[in-house]
Amino acid sequence: MTGDIGAPEFSVRVDQNRFLPLGGTDVHAVVEVAAAGVPDRRPRDGDGSDGLALVPTAPDAAEVVIIDTSASMRGEKIAAARRAAVAAVAALREGVLFAIVAGSGDAAMVYPGERRLVAATPRTRAAAARAVGGLAAGGGTRMGVWLRAAGELFAAPDTPALRHAILITDGLDNELPGGLDEALKEVAGRFVCDCRGVGTSWSVDELRRISSALMGGMGIIADPADMAADVRAMTEAAMGKTVADVALRLWIPQAAQVRFIRQVAPAVQDLRRIGRGPQVADYPLGAWGDEARDYHVCVAVPPGTPGRRMRAGWVRVVAGERVLASGDILAEWTADGDRSARIDARVAHYTGQTRLARAVREGLDARRRGDTDTATARLGRAVALAHAFGNEATAALLRKVVDVVDPETGTVRLRSSVAEVDEMTLDTDSTRTVRTRTADPAEG
Repeated sequence: MTGDIGAPEFSVRVDQNRFLPLGGTDVHAVVEVAAAGVPDRRPRDGDGSDGLALVPTAPDAAEVVIIDTSASMRGEKIAAARRAAVAAVAALREGVLFAIVAGSGDAAMVYPGERRLVAATPRTRAAAARAVGGLAAGGGTRMGVWLRAAGELFAAPDTPALRHAILITDGLDNELPGGLDEALKEVAGRFVCDCRGVGTSWSVDELRRISSALMGGMGIIADPADMAADVRAMTEAAMGKTVADVALRLWIPQAAQVRFIRQVAPAVQDLRRIGRGPQVADYPLGAWGDEARDYHVCVAVPPGTPGRRMRAGWVRVVAGERVLASGDILAEWTADGDRSARIDARVAHYTGQTRLARAVREGLDARRRGDTDTATARLGRAVALAHAFGNEATAALLRKVVDVVDPETGTVRLRSSVAEVDEMTLDTDSTRTVRTRTADPAEG
């Protein structure tokens, strides 16, 4: 489960107002999961020694870089993709298994030539750099085929538990209907995949669907010149992971229901549920290094009498069957209206952040349909939420799409002309949130 260089210490913190009014059923909590104490594992200049593809120590991670080589990648994009692939390989730690895949209508092995993973050494890095120099653009875009190929590579015997892929594309998937969804079902849980869209001819919803199903992140590379730096940063982040297949295990009492559980920091992201019984389910969280993430949990319980206390949920962070940390979600009924009316600051903050992301997406969808009234209302709501909850990054992106008259009330005017890259950047980054431990204005 872990690498041989040390694993982090996990902790769980639960923020909530446990008091419910008489007749109340919904219990909200923000669960912070933090991991700390991971050594810096990034490769350094001069690290490692020259050698063959196999090294004496067992590899602790595997990386697959998938580069779109469809016809639309011709010109500066494919040149940038070559540099990006070299940058990714350079960022690998010594001994990490890796492969580079070219994606078009099929998935072709760029390096090594056979469908297998090899260990990163000075010799294999140099060979990979030579191989990617021959990348050429042509053909279609079938991302499901690419992801299945990565899944096959990671499924080889003795592949380490820490498995990460990077997918770079500039276009729309053109498989048969349902092909991508079927591929995602097939490979979900096998590896984590971070996605990047290059330029503006790809679909934000499509890459969001892939990254969400495969527990990764997504982003836009507006300028191909930035591709190498972005891909290197993703690879370095992957090299910082030390614990694979972490999950949030939630127990609820009989007659209770999980209304929802979602990641709310560093970005809003739905979680995949794996049932383990009528009262217990696992929610995979992917691989972890030195980091913290927040989750909003809402559990509905049967109403109780005044003064009754109960455990509404038991949260455990697990790697396999090993419990790394745990925390309780509590409920207590009271006739004191002041007590039950208080909204926990972090619950309020992330409720607002989630509504902000939803307002942006609904506003942009309406704008694309030509529904200016709905677009103005929803994007105005997004402006007000970004202002109230201190999300300046999203506020700055919104100002490229609307003219802000009053940020507090969300009074805006749609801009008549908006650069496509600005609209897509807002859509892509709208799910990114700001973390807080301080009191925030409650969302109304």
